[in-house]
Amino acid sequence: MKPGLPSCACVLLLCLLGAQATTEPLNAAAMAAGLCKTRPTDLVLIVDSSRSVRPSEFEQVKVFLTKVIEGLDVGPNATRVGVVNYASRVKNEVSLKTHRTKAALMKAVSRIEPLSTGTMTGLAIQFALNVAFSEAEGARVRSPDISKVAIIVTDGRPQDNVREIAVKARDAGIEMFAIGVGRVDMSTLKQMASEPEDDHVDYVESYSVIEKLTKKFQEAFCVSDLCATGDHDCEQVCISKPGSYKCACKDGFTLMEDGRSCSACSASATDVVFLIDGSKSVRPENFELVKKWINLIVEKLDVAENKAHVGLVQYSSSVRQEFPLGRHNSKKDLKDAVKKMAYMERGTMTGQALNYILDNSFTPNQGARPGVSKVAIVFTDGRSQDYIGDAAKKAKELGYKMYAVGVGNAVEDELREIASEPIAEHYFYTADFKTMNQIAKKLHVNICEEENPCECESIVKFQKKVEGALQALIKKLEGIAKRIAALEKKIA
Repeated sequence: MKPGLPSCACVLLLCLLGAQATTEPLNAAAMAAGLCKTRPTDLVLIVDSSRSVRPSEFEQVKVFLTKVIEGLDVGPNATRVGVVNYASRVKNEVSLKTHRTKAALMKAVSRIEPLSTGTMTGLAIQFALNVAFSEAEGARVRSPDISKVAIIVTDGRPQDNVREIAVKARDAGIEMFAIGVGRVDMSTLKQMASEPEDDHVDYVESYSVIEKLTKKFQEAFCVSDLCATGDHDCEQVCISKPGSYKCACKDGFTLMEDGRSCSACSASATDVVFLIDGSKSVRPENFELVKKWINLIVEKLDVAENKAHVGLVQYSSSVRQEFPLGRHNSKKDLKDAVKKMAYMERGTMTGQALNYILDNSFTPNQGARPGVSKVAIVFTDGRSQDYIGDAAKKAKELGYKMYAVGVGNAVEDELREIASEPIAEHYFYTADFKTMNQIAKKLHVNICEEENPCECESIVKFQKKVEGALQALIKKLEGIAKRIAALEKKIA
């Protein structure tokens, strides 16, 4: 093994992270490449074929229906499709149980003939509710996992009442989409459609342009496989769920509390002490932001009796322990205690505060546990009025992991002096208190034991991490290539 390997591997990981950061989801491409599925749905298409719809226009409606079907995941356990044709009477052209493939469905749609009489839209909705969506015709039992959807296409004013029956249909759990063409009565469309109206009511000037609504309905039924499209933030393993996903880790790794990152470290115990600057330069309104920032970090910790314990110390010209390690062993109690912290004001004696946590906070009589990793998160907004060098050096020599966070007039050289190695991972600065939340997102308390990077075991572990990252990137690139190819095909 060459001595230069770890640093090269670090560069490679940075490249991988950069490549992943530039990957953006391509929703349209995902659809074209078949990377989305339709949620299990019972879909009934209700089509007006009254005398006002000319034969050539009805053919255009059938083309529209075919294209909508083409974008569905058709099958007995996926999407079932029925078609109701109406004018003065209603005809059940296709039952939800009749066809189990797209090809058979589209062929059946192509054979539908117009009825060419009046426009009894209310009667058609009544039929859909009582017959088309019945179990006898192939509808599934109502459940949160099965969507019930009706799409109504009409070009005129109905000769019967639609409001009451539409309400019954919606109350029965049917999501109603209304498409109006030409001289349609818009108020009727709104009476039929589900809320919000903007999503469920559509209008086109003529049947010749109804096809432009195809994409909308394909997207409405499309539930993206976010793992396949790469539109997720899982560090290692992504597990698809309908319209969502969950993260998991490879063997030997533990899923962290953020639900996406993985750690090779065990969820071992750690003692974390916040050392917070309460000097007058902070100002009361900003001190409230600091408390919220502390609680954002607390939220990321695995707080429990045998895991993370948290203590809080505030300092200005003097030092005050707000609560010691182990007093609060739930996130709720910790957050409540942080919220109650009163602002001290006065000076900025950071060196004195660092000595306090060395002499007090991390001692057994203040709740520190022997043999447990020690972490200090030091926050300040200005230059220390005393010397910090000796205390900062001693803390690191004792093996404490020191995080330094500065805002506004904080002196960055002092922050670096406090921070543990590698400094880039333990030192944070922002000019504005209002952007502190970004630091909370970046600051991750790592309780792994430091390893010698020259040891063979360390290098092997590092190689495995690199290989895992490479495999993840290769999969992502393959997905991108598929989406690009699908786009090119679509454009061609």
